[in-house]
Amino acid sequence: MKIVVIGGTGLIGSKVIAKVKAHGHDAVAASPNTGVNTITGEGLSEALHGAHVVVDVTNSPSFEDQAVMDFFTTSTAHLIAAEKEAGINHHVALSIVGVERPSDGGYFKAKAAQEKLIRDSGLPYSIVHATQFFEFLGGIADTATDGDTVTLPPVSFQPVAADDVAAAVERTAVGAPVNGIVVIAGPEIGRFDEIVGRALQSRNDHRRVVADPAAPYFGAHVSERSLIPEGDSPRGEITLAAWLEASAK
Repeated sequence: MKIVVIGGTGLIGSKVIAKVKAHGHDAVAASPNTGVNTITGEGLSEALHGAHVVVDVTNSPSFEDQAVMDFFTTSTAHLIAAEKEAGINHHVALSIVGVERPSDGGYFKAKAAQEKLIRDSGLPYSIVHATQFFEFLGGIADTATDGDTVTLPPVSFQPVAADDVAAAVERTAVGAPVNGIVVIAGPEIGRFDEIVGRALQSRNDHRRVVADPAAPYFGAHVSERSLIPEGDSPRGEITLAAWLEASAK
């Protein structure tokens, strides 16, 4: 199969490309760096020519509420139109666990709007819901820092390695459309503030992590189980301890 990965030069996209190629398929990385822009539509028709599957792992460059909504709705609308013209057999999108639940966060609302466009498109599709990546724990701490204190809600948290997310996306892309949700989460559940604290400690980052139930997460207020899947779900293989050890090398 020819699989086009929109956002294929980024963290997840580049890993998906490698895994697709390793399994003998033709993988094409599509991003502004390769002349494909989903916001303007530039290069989309050419990139999708002859493709069977499109994988969308793009992310908004801005997390401001209106900007992120505009990004995901505009990008997805252009992508769907181009896919219909190209006769794509399977649209795969990477999204986040908890999007289907009510939220006051602009990012969550934007991802929910993106998913609705996909569901309503008439295209065969699969949406991969992932928990937060280990790779973003440092960035989460940075956004929650005031002085030398990091304030986070003490809720359940189940982060996952980007390699495990990419593997789930690749498995989904080469399989039949599920016309629904596929979930991938980390192998362990812990407390949000404690997990981020472990990540900082492993880097000899001496910021103090404080638990505050009212603290927001990227602008959203979260409850005890907002950030983890409901019920049983497939879990990645890479533990936090293993990831921290590998990333320290």
